[in-house]
Amino acid sequence: MNEKPTQEDLDVIQVQLGRTPRDVHAISYRCPCGKPAVVATPPRLSDGTPFPTFYYATCPKLTGAISTLETTGMMAEMQDRLATDKDLAAAYQSAHKQYEAARNDLGMDVPEVKGITAGGMPDRVKCLHSLVAHSLSAGPGVNPLGDEALAALPKWWLSDPCQITDGESK
Repeated sequence: MNEKPTQEDLDVIQVQLGRTPRDVHAISYRCPCGKPAVVATPPRLSDGTPFPTFYYATCPKLTGAISTLETTGMMAEMQDRLATDKDLAAAYQSAHKQYEAARNDLGMDVPEVKGITAGGMPDRVKCLHSLVAHSLSAGPGVNPLGDEALAALPKWWLSDPCQITDGESK
Protein backbone atom coordinates (compact mmCIF):
# COMPACT_ATOMS: atom_id res chain seq x y z
CA MET A 1 0.00 0.00 0.00
CA ASN A 2 2.51 2.64 1.19
CA GLU A 3 0.25 5.70 1.15
CA LYS A 4 1.59 9.01 2.37
CA PRO A 5 -0.11 9.65 5.74
CA THR A 6 -2.61 12.47 5.97
CA GLN A 7 -2.95 14.64 9.04
CA GLU A 8 -6.11 12.68 9.85
CA ASP A 9 -4.08 9.44 9.67
CA LEU A 10 -1.46 10.89 12.02
CA ASP A 11 -4.19 12.01 14.44
CA VAL A 12 -5.68 8.49 14.42
CA ILE A 13 -2.25 6.92 14.97
CA GLN A 14 -1.65 9.26 17.90
CA VAL A 15 -4.87 8.04 19.51
CA GLN A 16 -4.03 4.42 18.70
CA LEU A 17 -0.56 4.66 20.28
CA GLY A 18 -1.44 7.06 23.06
CA ARG A 19 1.51 9.21 22.06
CA THR A 20 2.70 11.36 19.18
CA PRO A 21 3.77 9.09 16.34
CA ARG A 22 7.40 9.33 15.32
CA ASP A 23 8.45 9.82 11.71
CA VAL A 24 5.64 7.95 9.94
CA HIS A 25 6.83 7.54 6.36
CA ALA A 26 3.74 5.75 5.03
CA ILE A 27 0.60 3.86 5.88
CA SER A 28 1.56 0.36 4.77
CA TYR A 29 -1.71 -1.36 5.73
CA ARG A 30 -5.20 -0.18 6.62
CA CYS A 31 -7.68 -2.13 8.68
CA PRO A 32 -10.80 -3.17 6.81
CA CYS A 33 -12.45 -0.32 8.77
CA GLY A 34 -10.23 2.09 6.80
CA LYS A 35 -8.06 3.30 9.69
CA PRO A 36 -4.26 2.93 9.66
CA ALA A 37 -3.16 -0.40 11.15
CA VAL A 38 0.51 -0.65 10.15
CA VAL A 39 2.92 2.16 9.37
CA ALA A 40 6.29 2.24 7.66
CA THR A 41 8.96 4.08 9.62
CA PRO A 42 12.36 5.17 8.24
CA PRO A 43 15.46 3.39 9.53
CA ARG A 44 16.71 6.61 11.12
CA LEU A 45 14.31 8.78 13.07
CA SER A 46 14.47 12.55 12.75
CA ASP A 47 16.25 12.76 16.12
CA GLY A 48 19.05 10.55 14.70
CA THR A 49 18.03 7.33 16.46
CA PRO A 50 18.49 4.18 14.34
CA PHE A 51 15.15 2.35 14.04
CA PRO A 52 15.23 -1.08 12.36
CA THR A 53 11.49 -1.79 12.72
CA PHE A 54 10.28 -0.63 9.32
CA TYR A 55 6.73 -2.03 9.66
CA TYR A 56 5.06 -1.10 12.94
CA ALA A 57 1.54 -2.18 13.95
CA THR A 58 -0.49 0.68 15.44
CA CYS A 59 -4.08 -0.61 15.60
CA PRO A 60 -4.77 -1.52 19.24
CA LYS A 61 -7.27 -4.22 18.28
CA LEU A 62 -4.72 -5.84 15.98
CA THR A 63 -1.87 -5.58 18.48
CA GLY A 64 -4.10 -6.94 21.24
CA ALA A 65 -5.04 -9.95 19.13
CA ILE A 66 -1.37 -10.57 18.32
CA SER A 67 -0.42 -10.28 22.00
CA THR A 68 -2.99 -12.94 22.84
CA LEU A 69 -1.58 -15.16 20.09
CA GLU A 70 1.94 -14.75 21.50
CA THR A 71 0.78 -16.39 24.75
CA THR A 72 -0.15 -19.65 22.96
CA GLY A 73 3.37 -20.98 22.41
CA MET A 74 3.21 -20.33 18.68
CA MET A 75 6.60 -18.58 18.62
CA ALA A 76 8.39 -21.53 20.25
CA GLU A 77 6.76 -23.94 17.82
CA MET A 78 7.78 -21.75 14.88
CA GLN A 79 11.32 -21.50 16.23
CA ASP A 80 11.54 -25.31 16.50
CA ARG A 81 10.33 -25.68 12.91
CA LEU A 82 12.91 -23.18 11.66
CA ALA A 83 15.64 -25.45 13.04
CA THR A 84 14.38 -28.53 11.19
CA ASP A 85 12.54 -27.33 8.08
CA LYS A 86 15.11 -26.10 5.55
CA ASP A 87 12.44 -24.84 3.13
CA LEU A 88 10.80 -22.79 5.87
CA ALA A 89 14.20 -21.43 6.96
CA ALA A 90 14.98 -20.44 3.37
CA ALA A 91 11.61 -18.72 2.95
CA TYR A 92 12.11 -16.87 6.24
CA GLN A 93 15.58 -15.78 5.11
CA SER A 94 13.99 -14.51 1.90
CA ALA A 95 11.41 -12.57 3.95
CA HIS A 96 14.26 -10.98 5.90
CA LYS A 97 15.93 -9.90 2.65
CA GLN A 98 12.66 -8.50 1.27
CA TYR A 99 12.06 -6.56 4.50
CA GLU A 100 15.53 -5.05 4.38
CA ALA A 101 15.22 -4.25 0.66
CA ALA A 102 11.88 -2.48 1.20
CA ARG A 103 13.41 -0.42 4.01
CA ASN A 104 16.50 0.33 1.90
CA ASP A 105 14.24 1.60 -0.89
CA LEU A 106 13.84 4.75 1.21
CA GLY A 107 17.40 5.60 0.19
CA MET A 108 18.72 6.09 3.72
CA ASP A 109 22.09 4.57 4.56
CA VAL A 110 21.90 3.54 8.22
CA PRO A 111 24.86 1.25 8.98
CA GLU A 112 23.60 0.58 12.52
CA VAL A 113 20.61 -1.40 11.21
CA LYS A 114 22.28 -3.13 8.25
CA GLY A 115 21.35 -6.80 8.37
CA ILE A 116 18.84 -6.22 11.17
CA THR A 117 15.15 -6.41 10.43
CA ALA A 118 12.45 -7.35 12.94
CA GLY A 119 10.69 -10.17 14.71
CA GLY A 120 13.88 -12.21 14.99
CA MET A 121 14.42 -12.62 11.26
CA PRO A 122 16.28 -14.31 9.69
CA ASP A 123 16.90 -17.13 12.17
CA ARG A 124 14.73 -16.55 15.24
CA VAL A 125 11.10 -15.91 16.08
CA LYS A 126 10.82 -13.32 18.84
CA CYS A 127 7.93 -11.00 17.95
CA LEU A 128 4.73 -11.91 16.14
CA HIS A 129 3.74 -8.23 16.05
CA SER A 130 6.61 -7.49 13.65
CA LEU A 131 6.01 -10.59 11.55
CA VAL A 132 2.28 -9.90 11.17
CA ALA A 133 2.97 -6.23 10.37
CA HIS A 134 5.37 -7.40 7.66
CA SER A 135 2.84 -9.84 6.21
CA LEU A 136 0.06 -7.25 6.17
CA SER A 137 2.34 -4.70 4.51
CA ALA A 138 4.15 -6.93 2.01
CA GLY A 139 1.16 -9.13 1.19
CA PRO A 140 0.70 -12.88 1.34
CA GLY A 141 3.52 -15.22 0.38
CA VAL A 142 6.40 -13.00 1.48
CA ASN A 143 6.79 -13.88 5.16
CA PRO A 144 5.69 -17.48 5.84
CA LEU A 145 5.65 -17.16 9.63
CA GLY A 146 3.93 -13.79 9.54
CA ASP A 147 1.33 -15.32 7.22
CA GLU A 148 0.80 -18.23 9.65
CA ALA A 149 0.34 -15.89 12.59
CA LEU A 150 -2.01 -13.67 10.58
CA ALA A 151 -4.11 -16.70 9.60
CA ALA A 152 -4.38 -17.69 13.28
CA LEU A 153 -5.72 -14.28 14.34
CA PRO A 154 -9.42 -13.65 14.83
CA LYS A 155 -10.99 -11.07 12.54
CA TRP A 156 -10.23 -8.28 14.99
CA TRP A 157 -12.16 -5.65 13.03
CA LEU A 158 -15.54 -7.44 12.85
CA SER A 159 -16.90 -7.62 16.38
CA ASP A 160 -16.28 -4.01 17.32
CA PRO A 161 -15.11 -1.88 14.39
CA CYS A 162 -12.46 0.70 15.22
CA GLN A 163 -13.86 4.05 16.20
CA ILE A 164 -11.76 7.08 16.94
CA THR A 165 -13.71 9.87 18.59
CA ASP A 166 -12.71 12.80 20.75
CA GLY A 167 -9.10 11.67 20.91
CA GLU A 168 -9.97 8.15 22.12
CA SER A 169 -9.91 4.74 20.52
CA LYS A 170 -13.04 2.70 21.12
